Amino acid sequence: MKKSILIALAACGLMTAQAQKAYETPGFFDNWSVGVDGGVTTPLKNHAFFGDMRGVFGLHLQKQVTPVVAVGFEGTLGVNTSSWSEKYFEDTYANYMLLGRSATAIDNMYLGLYASFDLFNLFGGYNPDRFFNMELVGGAGLGHNFYNQMALFPMSVDALDQNYFATKVGLNLNFNVCKNVTVSLKPSVTFNMTGTTYQPLDVEQTSAAYDKRKATFNLLAGVSYNFGPGFIVADTKNQGEIDALNAKINALRGELDACLASTAANQAQVAALQAELEACKNRKPEVIEKVSNNLQSVRYIFYKVGSSKITADQQPNVEMVASYLKNHKDAKVVVKGYASQDGNEEFNIKLAQARAESVKTALVDKYGIAADRIKAEGEGIGHMFSENDWNRVSICTLED
Repeated sequence: MKKSILIALAACGLMTAQAQKAYETPGFFDNWSVGVDGGVTTPLKNHAFFGDMRGVFGLHLQKQVTPVVAVGFEGTLGVNTSSWSEKYFEDTYANYMLLGRSATAIDNMYLGLYASFDLFNLFGGYNPDRFFNMELVGGAGLGHNFYNQMALFPMSVDALDQNYFATKVGLNLNFNVCKNVTVSLKPSVTFNMTGTTYQPLDVEQTSAAYDKRKATFNLLAGVSYNFGPGFIVADTKNQGEIDALNAKINALRGELDACLASTAANQAQVAALQAELEACKNRKPEVIEKVSNNLQSVRYIFYKVGSSKITADQQPNVEMVASYLKNHKDAKVVVKGYASQDGNEEFNIKLAQARAESVKTALVDKYGIAADRIKAEGEGIGHMFSENDWNRVSICTLED
């Protein structure tokens, strides 16, 4: 009883340790493996261990469900080493009975399902780069013995094919030679769970099913090819990972704020253009007044965050300034650049000057306006507008 309690507590401790890690589990079609097996099998009792040893070969298909647990299907075939017939008994009168044996190359088969438990990942934690690991394997399936139906006494029990329920336990000693290839040594024991050899349906005697008299020892070597990415472990208590994720979130928030600010500036520009459009619609075309020497005309060029580049949607405002200067040969323009209150003050002072210079450069290079008719001044941080994003602007004042 005490041993059972200690084993249960140890299992709970292992489950708790595994629960502290979160695994990014791949999909259903990931982490499959397929392989071939070959080796020997021999009865554990009532037969010569080496004398009755025979070859066995087969295939297996496996799905790795978690870093510890895998399930699979396997099938093996045993190579026939028995004679075609043998004496069962012979009395004093030289009477004897022949028992039928298999005349085929294969005389037994096993098909079964199994589950494996990776002991190294269970006790030592998941490590995808581990060269060697050991698995505990348990399974169950169908066993079948092939016998010759043309025996001299076909009604004898041994002359009939036998189906029986079988169980299997063993170990897999795995050597991970590379990422996708595993070479394994697989010792195991298979138990015939159904009756006896001569009375295969005598289920009353299954209490002896786990006796050595009904068991066979198997030693196989296997090669498997593994498909899938494996498992990615995320330690939920790793503060470094948490800080890195928080940094990414903050960076995304900064990008979102920049997009919102740009949207606000564009909305302000749209509102200004709509106001100008409405003013043009309401202007009477027949009324033309000469612009007096004291009249000032103002144009606005808005910028994106941290930039002095004139975007395509601001070019019409620059062109209106150039058109006015071309049509009024004596006119001049004063360009004053501003920055919003965001960021470093020293940087904003330089940015304000760069914005004013960007307008002057465009007027000179693109529209051929004389440089001495343009005065570019950086005014630093602007406070003209209550909306802070609108203060990223160059204000062009036209003077006659």
